[in-house]
Amino acid sequence: MAKFAQVRCIFPARLGLGILTAFWLCILVPMAASTAPYAALVMDARTGEVLHSRNADTRLHPASLTKMMTLYIVFEAVRNGEISLDTKVKISRNAASEPPSKLGLRTGQTIALRYLIRAAAVKSANDAATALGEAISGSEAAFARRMTRTAKSLGMTRTTFRNAHGLTQSGHMSTARDMTTLGRHILYDYPEYYNLFSRRSTDAGVKQVNNTNRRLLAAYRGADGIKTGYTNAAGFNLVASAKRGNERIIATVFGGKSTASRNAKVADLLDLGFRRAPSQARLRRPGLPQYVGNIEAPVVASAAGSGKTVRPNGLVTTSLRPKTRPAAASDETVLRLAEAEIPPEPSADPAAASPVEADQNLLRTSIQAALAEAEENPVTEALAEALQIETATLTETTTEQVVAAVAVAPQPAVYTGLRPTARPANLRTTPVAAADPVVVTRLSTSGGRHWGINVGRFNTRYQAEKVLLRTALAEMETLDGSLRKVAQSNRGFEANFLGMTQEGADLACRRLSARNVACTPIGPS
Repeated sequence: MAKFAQVRCIFPARLGLGILTAFWLCILVPMAASTAPYAALVMDARTGEVLHSRNADTRLHPASLTKMMTLYIVFEAVRNGEISLDTKVKISRNAASEPPSKLGLRTGQTIALRYLIRAAAVKSANDAATALGEAISGSEAAFARRMTRTAKSLGMTRTTFRNAHGLTQSGHMSTARDMTTLGRHILYDYPEYYNLFSRRSTDAGVKQVNNTNRRLLAAYRGADGIKTGYTNAAGFNLVASAKRGNERIIATVFGGKSTASRNAKVADLLDLGFRRAPSQARLRRPGLPQYVGNIEAPVVASAAGSGKTVRPNGLVTTSLRPKTRPAAASDETVLRLAEAEIPPEPSADPAAASPVEADQNLLRTSIQAALAEAEENPVTEALAEALQIETATLTETTTEQVVAAVAVAPQPAVYTGLRPTARPANLRTTPVAAADPVVVTRLSTSGGRHWGINVGRFNTRYQAEKVLLRTALAEMETLDGSLRKVAQSNRGFEANFLGMTQEGADLACRRLSARNVACTPIGPS
C-alpha cells in the first residue's frame, strides 16, 4: 500500500515536470528566435534582379539552409562521376551522432546515396548531410572547405561554412543575398534535382519522411521549394521559390520568430515580388562555375584596396647583384681574339687552291697586315670603321661562294631491283567450298532482364538524357538497377530504360502513366 501511494505521488510529480518543461520550451524558443537578427531579399529568378532587400549583406547564421550547398556539391559530384546515386555509403560514428533533425542512421550502416539526398533535402536530416559530406570529401572538415570554395565560385562572397548540416558553429555564416544566389543556382544549374524540394514526403530508404516546408508548399499558390532552417541563434529561416505563369520569384528570410510568422512573411515577400517583376523577361541563367572537385586550390582574389600585401609563390625572393665591370682588354688579348678569327692555313699549292680557299687566303693576309700595322700606328676611328666594312664585305662574298660551291644537284638513284611478273593467261582458280556457318550461343545471365521501357523521342540527345534522369529520380523504386540508354534513330533520340524484367517494365509504365508520363514497354528484340 505504501509503494502504491509512493507511485501515485511520483507520477503526478513527473507529469507536472513534463508539462512545466513543455511550457517553458514554448516560451523560451520563440524568445530565443525573436532575438535573431532579421534579413530578407526578393529576387526575380529569371534575371537575378533584386526586387527588395533588407539587411541582405549582414552575415548571419544560415542554419539548415546550409544543406542547399551540401546538396549542390553532391549534385555536382554525381554529374562529374565522382560518385553515383547508387553508391552505398557507410555511416560513420560522427554522422550517426548528429543531433536532430535526423534520419536515425546507425554507425556502420550502409545506405544508398540517393536516400541520403532525399533525407537531407526533404526532412533536413543532419546525419544524412554529414554522411553526404564524408562520402564526397572523406571528412566533414574537408567537405566544409569545398563548400566555402564553391560558395566563392558562385559569387557568395560573404559566406563561410564549417559543417555540412548548418548547426551553429563559430565562423559558419552567410547572408540573405548569398543564400538567394545559391537557391537560384540550384534551380538553373541542376534542374533535374529541383523536384526534390517540392515533395511533400518521400521514401528515404529506412522510412518515409515529411517535408519541413510542406505548410508553405500547401498554402501558397505556385510554391515549389526550396529549404527551411532553424536554430536558436538563427531563428526561423527560409529560402522559398514560386512560379506563376512565366514569372518565378525567390524570397529569403532570416530570423523569423516562428514557423507561422516566417511563412506569412515569405508569402508577403513573394507577393511583392510578383507585383514588381515584369510579366515578360528574358531568361539570364547564372554561369555554371568551373568544376574542380576536391582539389583545394587557393582562391585568387584582387588585393586592390585590401590593405594587405600579396606575395605570390615562385617569384624571385632576393635581388640580383650587379657584376663587377671588366677592365679594358689588353693588347695581347685583342691580338689573341683577332688571331682566333683567322681562317685555317690554305693549301700548300696556290695553283691547286679552290676559289673559296683563295678568298680565305686573301682575308687572312688582310687581317695579318692590319694587325702588323696596328703594332706600328695607333688605329684611328676612321680606319677601324673602314676595316669593319671591308671585313664584312669579304665575309659576305666568301659565304656566297661557299654556298655556290656546295650547291650541286644530286643525281637521282636508279632502281634495279626485281619487277613483278605478269600473271599467266591460262591460270585458273579453283573455287573453295564454303564452310558451314558456326552458330555461337550465349547463356543469358541477366535473370530474364531483356525488357525495357521508352519514355519518349526527342530532337536532341541532351533533351533525352535530361528526361531519363528526371524520370529515374521520380521513379526510383521501379527503375532502380535499370540502364539509361539514348538510342539515335532517323526520327530523333529515343529515351530508354533497359535491363528490366517484363513485370518490372509493366509496373514502371503503369506508375509513370499515373503521373502523366508517356511510357511504352520494350520487349526482347
